[in-house]
Amino acid sequence: MVGAVSIGSDSAAIVIDDLTLGYQRHPAVHHVDCRIETGSLTALIGPNGAGKTTLLRGLAGELAPFTGQITSNSAGKTAFLPQMHNIDFAIPLSVEEAVAMGLWQRIGIEKGIGKHERQMIADALQAVKLRPGDRRQLGELSGGVLQRVLFARMMLRDADVILLDEPFQSVDERTTSDLLDVVVRWHEEGKTVIVSLHDLDLVRTRFPQAMLLARELLCHGPAAKIATVANLERARGMCAGFDEKAKVCEHKSKMPGFAENPNERASGVSSPSLYGN
Repeated sequence: MVGAVSIGSDSAAIVIDDLTLGYQRHPAVHHVDCRIETGSLTALIGPNGAGKTTLLRGLAGELAPFTGQITSNSAGKTAFLPQMHNIDFAIPLSVEEAVAMGLWQRIGIEKGIGKHERQMIADALQAVKLRPGDRRQLGELSGGVLQRVLFARMMLRDADVILLDEPFQSVDERTTSDLLDVVVRWHEEGKTVIVSLHDLDLVRTRFPQAMLLARELLCHGPAAKIATVANLERARGMCAGFDEKAKVCEHKSKMPGFAENPNERASGVSSPSLYGN
C-alpha cells in the first residue's frame, strides 16, 4: 500500500476527485471524478487497455495519484482481489491454509487459530461450495477451484469495500454462478462492491450500477443504460486513439481525447453521458 487513499467523512463509500493514475509518469487513467455510494454494487466496464485494473489498484491504495485524490469512508477496510494471473500459486499452501490467510489482518500473524477461527474458515469454504478441512495444495487445483479459494479468503477479510478484478475470467459457468451469489450476498450485507467485467449481459442482468471507462470515466449510472454495445464501441475508439507516449497531463483540456470544450471530445464522443439507445 502506498497510502494513496485518505479517510473522509462523506456519506459515500469512496469519493474520487480529479484522479489521474499511471506508471512511470505516463497516465493510464486520467481526471476521474466519481462518487461510489455506500452499499452499492458496481460493474467497472471498458475495453482492454481502458485502465480498469489501474483504477482498481488506485482504489486499493497500491498506486499513488499523479493528480487528485481518493477519499475513502471505509476506515481502511478495503479488500482487493487481482486477476488470477497476477497471483503466485506456487506457494506450498493447502486450500484451508490459503483461506486462513484472510484472518491475518483481524487476528494478527502471531496469534494462533482457535476453535472459533476454524469454524469461520469452515463457513467460508462452505459458502463457496468447498469442503472444510480441504488439504489439497493450491498447485493441484483448477482455475475455478482456485477462484473459490480466493473468494473464501476474501470473506474472512470482512472488508467494507471489496474490489474484484475480472474474477470470472477463465472459470467455468457453474463457478461463475456460485461466486456471483457470493457477490450478491456481500451487496445484501451492505458492503460496497466494485467488479471489473467484460460480459455486458452479466452486467445488465446482475449489477445495478456500472462505470464505463476509456482511460477517463465516460459515464456512471444504471447498468442497463450504460452497458450497451454502442457505448463500448465508442469507448474502444477512445482507447485506440490514446497516445501511450504522451507527457503527463496537468489539466483536462490538455489530455489526449479532450478538446477545449469538454462537450466536444476529440475522439468523436459528443457527451460524457453515454447511455445509448
